[in-house]
Amino acid sequence: MAGDQSREKIDYTALRRKLDEAQAVLEGAQVLSPERRREVLAERARALAESRHEERRETMSVLAFRVGGERYAVPIDAVDHVLESKGLCPLPGAPRHVLGALVSRSRVVPVLDLRQVLGLEGGGMSDLTRVVVVEVSEEFFGLAAEEVDGRQELPRADLSQPPPGPFTFLTRERLMVLDLAQLSDPAVVGRG
Repeated sequence: MAGDQSREKIDYTALRRKLDEAQAVLEGAQVLSPERRREVLAERARALAESRHEERRETMSVLAFRVGGERYAVPIDAVDHVLESKGLCPLPGAPRHVLGALVSRSRVVPVLDLRQVLGLEGGGMSDLTRVVVVEVSEEFFGLAAEEVDGRQELPRADLSQPPPGPFTFLTRERLMVLDLAQLSDPAVVGRG
């Protein structure tokens, strides 16, 4: 019995792998070592990740909304949140393009009226039901909107030069992407 214990244990997994490799050689199939298999899978994973990254670069994610009968959008990564315009408090002495302010997430957020900034005709305050809160250079402000259409992916190939104003792009469907840096500058907005 002491001699039986001195025998090596049989690794059945390795034995099955060797038998499978031998069978594949006999059948003429290509055999990949475990290391080569990992390399091939890693290469495929890298190629897949790169193709997804390239796909993302070809589109621009925006949040689209409507104001004064026109469609506008802001880059999705600048959007902090969207909320109802209830609780909007007027700010006495504020410029006409500032509708008022809201308290949101423990901070006071000034809300701009794009109709005033862009010279659009529009209805009254009751038409502006939503506020898109955006962040630019660690400053928050809101854009009053009549309706929020939601997130959209814009193909970069469809983006063209916008008309003069605080815009970065214009799409074929006449969706104008706003330049938030210009809108956050009181000197630029005060001219509208």
